[in-house]
Amino acid sequence: MATKTQIERAVESHLADATARGAARRKRGDLAKSVAYDGKRRRLQIELVSGSAVAIPVSRVQGLADAKPSQIRAVKIVGGGYGLHWPALDLDLAVPDLIAGCFGTRIWMSALGRRAGQVTSDAKAAAARENGRKGGRPPLTVLLESFIGDPSMPAFEESRKLLKPPRKISLRRGGR
Repeated sequence: MATKTQIERAVESHLADATARGAARRKRGDLAKSVAYDGKRRRLQIELVSGSAVAIPVSRVQGLADAKPSQIRAVKIVGGGYGLHWPALDLDLAVPDLIAGCFGTRIWMSALGRRAGQVTSDAKAAAARENGRKGGRPPLTVLLESFIGDPSMPAFEESRKLLKPPRKISLRRGGR
């Protein structure tokens, strides 16, 4: 077990670095200034120090999806804006991670892709016609193969060796 002196030394050695990281995070503005729950739209609304605001569906937040509205409303900002705390749910979330997780998840990116795919324009239609004249969009393997040996992609061949072919998944009962 560590002694009190050892613990104090460890804290002192990391305190300056942690303080600098916190100041940089505050300067970037990715800390919460205020938070509210919109029960009508079932969204958590977070205003950031930067002035930006995000509204995140609670269905996308682990720990909040099945929570009662009264529990979600009881959110508190902790850690100088770094975290959000729900006492009744015993749930703590880091604001930067929450935002990155929501906007970087497969579900979110898939929703963005669907929305972008629905947008039509003359330029998009012309590009689709041009691709059709050339035989359609090339398969992904052809696109990836074009990178082999490209000096701008030095790690490509190494990472390609690590890729495994996708596992076949059956939707029938019994997994066959």
